[in-house]
Amino acid sequence: MKKTSNNLIPASTVLIIRNGKNDLEVFMVARHHEIDFASGALVFPGGKVDSKDIGPDIRNFIVPDKDYVDEELSFRIAAIRESYEESGILFAKYKANENLINNEKLEELQKWRDRFNKNETSMQEFAKKENLKFSIESLIPFAHWITPDLMPKRFDTRFYLAAVPDGHKGTHDGKESVDSLWISPRQAIEDCLSEKRTIIFPTRMNLEKLRNSKTVEEALSNARKQRIVTVLPRLEKTKEGVFLTIPKEAGYGDVKESLENLR
Repeated sequence: MKKTSNNLIPASTVLIIRNGKNDLEVFMVARHHEIDFASGALVFPGGKVDSKDIGPDIRNFIVPDKDYVDEELSFRIAAIRESYEESGILFAKYKANENLINNEKLEELQKWRDRFNKNETSMQEFAKKENLKFSIESLIPFAHWITPDLMPKRFDTRFYLAAVPDGHKGTHDGKESVDSLWISPRQAIEDCLSEKRTIIFPTRMNLEKLRNSKTVEEALSNARKQRIVTVLPRLEKTKEGVFLTIPKEAGYGDVKESLENLR
């Protein structure tokens, strides 16, 4: 998909979650320091929507076969592709199977992950050659963020929440991301505040939102109930300084972040 007329770049991000020993865990990757966006930061798998994400017959390779408008479907297909590229986790079903593909089948498909990372294939070709159907229903809308207009590069990003399929462990690609881990939202936030890890503002805010849930089941249930309110951070100047604020109704609480902290 090309940039929209208002120069917003469409992108998708996925918070892939599992139940840990004592808390909910989310899969995160460390970005390569030479990447032009969030270099070196700990992020959720995600990236730009690609023009090849929506092929002419892509609707034949999704489940459930709902009447999604092209724009929404492109974000969801991109989310599944980016998850596969950056984490090796694939939200897809094999033929008529009711369950998501298992780890054994995932290993057989490894060559496709390499091809995606080299931009040598498309989601439609992948699904057709391997008799797959992409599990759109695995993705629960979690948030919608738009980069402030004061930034040189602006993204229109849809965040999705998804439970990791059984047996899928998650591994970074070694190219765009150089490390990966499963971590509780609480621990990730603590590591950020102590400057042990770099986590950009939107990622940290969505970790804050996710930390309200203690299990996968609770997180998915909460996400299904919520109303998605678009977040377009705005500057607010006071006697105390300049702050970044986001809408209270978006579900993040009363956020007033000093620009000094962001620097």
